[in-house]
Amino acid sequence: MTLLPPAVVPPDGATGLCPVDAGRWPDVARRPRASVPRTAVARAVVERALTRLPVRIVTPYNTRAATEEAQGPGTAPTLTLHDPQAFYGRIGADGLIGFGESYMADEWDSEDLVALLTVLARHVDDLVPAPLRRLRGAWVHRRPRHDRNSLDGARQNIRRHYDLSNDFFALFLDPSLTYSSAVFDALPASGASLTAAQHRKIDQLLDLARVGPGTQLLEIGTGWGELALRAAARGARVRTVTISAEQQKSAAARIRTAGCADRVDVELRDYRQITGHYDAVVSVEMIEAVGAEYWPAYFAALRRLLAPGGRAALQAITMPHDRMLATSRTHTWISKYVFPGGLVPSPEAIGRHSAEAGLRIVHDQGYGRHYAETLRLWRERFLEEGDAVEALGFDRVFRRMWELYLAYSEAGFRAQYLDVRQLVLTENGRQGTER
Repeated sequence: MTLLPPAVVPPDGATGLCPVDAGRWPDVARRPRASVPRTAVARAVVERALTRLPVRIVTPYNTRAATEEAQGPGTAPTLTLHDPQAFYGRIGADGLIGFGESYMADEWDSEDLVALLTVLARHVDDLVPAPLRRLRGAWVHRRPRHDRNSLDGARQNIRRHYDLSNDFFALFLDPSLTYSSAVFDALPASGASLTAAQHRKIDQLLDLARVGPGTQLLEIGTGWGELALRAAARGARVRTVTISAEQQKSAAARIRTAGCADRVDVELRDYRQITGHYDAVVSVEMIEAVGAEYWPAYFAALRRLLAPGGRAALQAITMPHDRMLATSRTHTWISKYVFPGGLVPSPEAIGRHSAEAGLRIVHDQGYGRHYAETLRLWRERFLEEGDAVEALGFDRVFRRMWELYLAYSEAGFRAQYLDVRQLVLTENGRQGTER
């Protein structure tokens, strides 16, 4: 691998390749705040780590050599540094947040972003030498208090993601407007199969919850209403709740158009404010937005809302327990820009908190490869619709942020750093055997 020579600085001293709106993106627009020693340490750590991985660094000063190295098939993905000084400076100042902000600022690229991020995800524990891990606190930030998922805080956090624009999400989701992992009948998946795969996922969850004619169903996390519609088509009576005003408005309109308003109620309500008892509770990839501090309240709500003999079917993204513990109090690039207040749980955390709430897991199945394919299809569609995204008022920095978010997530599943699981929980002590 060819690395940047030690004391080279871009001649114009500028960061990025295009103007950045400093009012909207202040931390992307400003120059890195790292001192010269911190920048040097960051550079040494990054270059040492990447030297041991199948990754090539390309800079303005070694492009020809790197191009010659890349002639053969099966070459390693590249990390192309347009502004090496800014790239290392941001990592020196803010660690992985700086890594993401540097991409948003056009300071680095890759011809295969997912492949590059997959390599990094597979070796996440090897990137920093063991002696330096004790100094992790110098590079990471604590989660800000205002991101806590209190009743008011949760609404603010959800608004920053799900209330971006219904038209925006419609550009890259399939016509069912389902924003969670599909279950395909074959891999690799095709875009033409995505809607059927989303329906397969929904039907699996409704089957696991034993939803049928007359079922009193509660859905926590409405999305854009597809699960509620399919449950109503089975003859269920559905109450679905969300704290996204945009989703509530869109889902209610879809349900009215489908002629299901007499069977489905869509409410703008927090899960902690729900009362009543239900034969089934379904919640799809909502636990990730709850926050570790509130997981006990989430599982207590599931237990409280289930009628005797009822079943809760969850779909949840998970990560290994040690990685969850390492990131649980850390302000990450994802929590800063994409999912404020969120945290992906571990299977152990789900098991412990559900048991403490009086629930028992009677079904647990993972299918992370399907999420990788779902994200690939979303990302490809998102990139194809770049002009339409821009027409909605989202600038280049936002578009690069979302490209990185989708690629980063896909890489996590391809590296098996992340998984997605469907689980069934019943009242502890009941057998809850599968049919």
